[in-house]
Amino acid sequence: MKKPSRKLQHLAALRRQARLGRYWVGLTLLAAGASVHAGDSTNSVPKVVPLTPEQQYEGGEDEYKNWVEVGGGDMFNTGNKAQAQQIMGLDSGGFGGITDAHLERQLNKKTLLTVDGRYVPEDHNYKLGVGVANDDLGFIRFSYENFRLYDSGNGGYSPVDGIAYPNTANANALDRGTISVEALYNKEGKPKVDVKYTHTTRDGDEGSTIWGIPPQPTTTNFRQFPTTESINDRSDAVSLDVSKQIKQTTVGAGGRFETGSLDNSYYISSYPSLVNPTQNQKITDQQGTSYDMESVHAFSETWLKENLFLSSGFMFENLDNTFSGSRIYGDDFDVAYSPLYPANYYGYNNLTGSSHENEYIVNLNFLSLPTKNNNFTIAPSLRVQKEEWNANSTEVATGGTLPADGSAFDNGSDYNTIDVRERLEVRYTGVTNWVYSATADLTEGQGTLNENGGVTQLLPGAPDGQGPQPVQFSTDDKRFFQKYALNARWYPTRKIAVDFGGYYKNNRYYYDNTYDNTPNNAGPYNSLYPGFLIYQGFQTWDGNTRLTLRPLNNVMLVSRYEYQYSFIDTSPDGASGLDQVQSSTMNTQIIGQNASWTPLRWLCLQGGANYVLSETKTPYSDNPESAATQTILNSQNNYWTVNANAGFILDDKTDLNLGYYYYRAADGQNSLVNGLPLGTDALQDSVTATLSRRITKHLRWNVKYAYTHYDDFASAGAYSFNAQMIYTSIQYRF
Repeated sequence: MKKPSRKLQHLAALRRQARLGRYWVGLTLLAAGASVHAGDSTNSVPKVVPLTPEQQYEGGEDEYKNWVEVGGGDMFNTGNKAQAQQIMGLDSGGFGGITDAHLERQLNKKTLLTVDGRYVPEDHNYKLGVGVANDDLGFIRFSYENFRLYDSGNGGYSPVDGIAYPNTANANALDRGTISVEALYNKEGKPKVDVKYTHTTRDGDEGSTIWGIPPQPTTTNFRQFPTTESINDRSDAVSLDVSKQIKQTTVGAGGRFETGSLDNSYYISSYPSLVNPTQNQKITDQQGTSYDMESVHAFSETWLKENLFLSSGFMFENLDNTFSGSRIYGDDFDVAYSPLYPANYYGYNNLTGSSHENEYIVNLNFLSLPTKNNNFTIAPSLRVQKEEWNANSTEVATGGTLPADGSAFDNGSDYNTIDVRERLEVRYTGVTNWVYSATADLTEGQGTLNENGGVTQLLPGAPDGQGPQPVQFSTDDKRFFQKYALNARWYPTRKIAVDFGGYYKNNRYYYDNTYDNTPNNAGPYNSLYPGFLIYQGFQTWDGNTRLTLRPLNNVMLVSRYEYQYSFIDTSPDGASGLDQVQSSTMNTQIIGQNASWTPLRWLCLQGGANYVLSETKTPYSDNPESAATQTILNSQNNYWTVNANAGFILDDKTDLNLGYYYYRAADGQNSLVNGLPLGTDALQDSVTATLSRRITKHLRWNVKYAYTHYDDFASAGAYSFNAQMIYTSIQYRF
C-alpha cells in the first residue's frame, strides 16, 4: 500500500484539530497544491485552498448542504415510571422516525429555497419549515412545530404512614404546537414590511401544585394527594411592522391583534377512601377564559450628531377578557352540581365575568459619546407605563349544608397605576486593560385598588353575621424601587481576565388602606385580609467575581463566586397589635469552577462544578421552641452539580464523546409529626456515550447510550428510578 504523502498527513491532522474546535472560525488550511514531478529540477509552490468553517468542522473539502437523518431508540426503566419520563424527557417504549432533515436549493443567483423537517410520532415531535429568501427582496417562511413535555404528576409522601401518593400511570403529557407564516419585504430604498401570522396550542395534562387531602383512613391530614390540571389553550395572532430609513433616522410603526381561549380544569381528590372506594370525594374546578388583545406601537431612531443617538417608542394595548367557571364536589369528576351532595359548601357554579385593561408605554433612550476617542459612554433612559383595568363577575354558591345555598354573589374591582422608571448606564475604557461600568435604576409608582364582593360563606359553627363578610376595600399604594450596580473587568495579562462587581437593590411598597371592612385584630372569625399589611420592603446585597485563566494555549479555567444577602421587612396594620418585623432573611452563595483542556490533538476534556448554599430564615424558624419541636425550620436550598465531558478522535472517520452529570440536594425536612414536610432530598447521576462514524463521505452513523440513576430520599425511594436509553441514527448527506 502506498504511504500517504506528508502533505496529506498534515492535512488530516489539521482536520482532526478543527473537529475539536481549536480552529473553528477563521482558520485557513493548506490543501494539496501542485505536485512535484519526479526528475523536475525546480520545486513547485503549493496552491493555497482555504476551507470554509463548515468544511473545517466536517473535516473535508466536500461541503454537503443537504441531509436526511433517520433514527430510533427505546427507554427502559425500573422504579417510578412517571418520574423517569419527566427527567428523561421521553415516553417509555420505542420511538423512531425522521429525526432531522434539511434541503436547500439555489433557485437563481439571489434566491434560496430551504426545507427543514422532523417526524418522530411516538414522541409527538414534528417539524416542517419551508422558506424562500431573496437577497434583494426579503423572504417568506412557513413553519410548523410540535413537541411534548412530561410531568410526573406525583403527589407527596407521609413519613408517619410510610405512604406515597404517586401517579401510577404514565406521566402527564403536554403538547405544545406552533404554526406560523411570515413574509418580509426588504428592498433597498423602500419601506421594510414584516407581516406574520402565528397559531399556538397547548393540549394535555400536567401536575398541579394544588394537592388534595390524602385517602382515609390515615394519621395525617396534609394535602398530599396528586392533582391533575387539564389544559386546552388556543391563540391566533397577526402582526404587521413597517419601518423606513430617512437619512440618519429610522422610523417605524406596527400593530398586533391576538385572540385566544384558555379552557382548563383541575381534578382534585379530597378524602378518598381506601376502605370504600365508592365514597371517594372528587372536586372539578373548571376555569375558562377567552380574550381579544389589540396593540399598536411606533418608534424612531436617529443620530442627532456623530456622538449623540436618540431612540423613542410608544405602545398602546387593549385587552378584553370574558371568563367562566365552577367548582363542583361529587363522587366523580365532571359531574353536574347536586345540592344533595353533602360537601359542597366551598363550591360555586355558573361563574361568569369579564375584565378590561388598557396599557400605555413610552420609552426614551439616549446614547452619548462625549470624548474624542469614544472611551466614555453615557446612556440615560426614561420609561413611563400606565395601566387601567376593571373586572366584574357573578357566581352562585353551592351551599349544601349552608343556609346561603343557591345565593348569588356579585364581585367587582378596578385598578389604576402609573410607573416612571429612570435608568442611567455609564461605561469607561480609558484606562489600559480596564473596563468599568455602572448603572443606576429607579422606579417610582402609585396606584389605587378598589374591591367589592366575593364568594362569601359562613364558617361552620359561626353565628349568622359573624363569619367573613363580602369584601369592601380600597387602598392607595406607592412603590419605590432602586438598584445600583458596579462592574469592572481587568486584563493584567493576555492570559488572565478578572471580573468583579455587585449590586444593591431595595424595593419598597407602601399601602394606605382608606377603607377596609375586614377587621385586622385577633378576634374570632376575622380574616386579617385584605388590608392587613401597610408596608413591605425587599433589600438585596450582591457581590460576585469571576477569574478566567489561560495558563497554556490548550487550557482554560473559569472560576466564579457570588454572595447574596436579602431580607424582607414587614409592617402590619396597627390594629393587629403586631410590630414591624424582619419577616425573613436569605443568604445565598454560588461557587463555580469550569475547565477545558486539549492535551492531545485527538482528545478534548471539559468539566465543571457548581455549589449553591442558600438558606431562608424567619422569626418563627429562629424561635427556640419551634426549633426544638421542628414545627418550622429554616428553609434550605443547597445543591451540587457536576458535569464532565471527554471528546476523542479515534481516527479520521470515528469520534467518541463521553459525558457525566451529577446533582445532589439534601434539604429534606420530614418532620411530619410536628409540621409540614418540606424541601428537596434527591440525587441524580447520568452517564452518556455517543459514537459517530463517517462510513463514506455521504453516509454517517451515530449511536448513543444514556443511563440515569435517580434517588428521591424525601419519599423514602417511592419516586426513585433507574433508566436506560439507547438511540441510533443514520444520516445521508448530499
